[in-house]
Amino acid sequence: MTHYTILPWELIFEQEDEVQTFTEIELNGVLLQIRMEEGNRATIVRLLRGGLEDYLNPSIAPGQEIQYMPTLQNNK
Repeated sequence: MTHYTILPWELIFEQEDEVQTFTEIELNGVLLQIRMEEGNRATIVRLLRGGLEDYLNPSIAPGQEIQYMPTLQNNK
């Protein structure tokens, strides 16, 4: 593969100091990949699994911020 650019190699292959961690959660039957932010916030990165109508739902579109409040489930 050939890549033609006027940018120096240092900018192209620059490593970010901050490592981003992604987490998968299930919200109302939709599996989402999220990026944790400060506080109890998370940003939706992408939808991993859901129904066709879920991909058109603007409230769970990539880039949306959600409140992230984990809870414990009682499996009896």
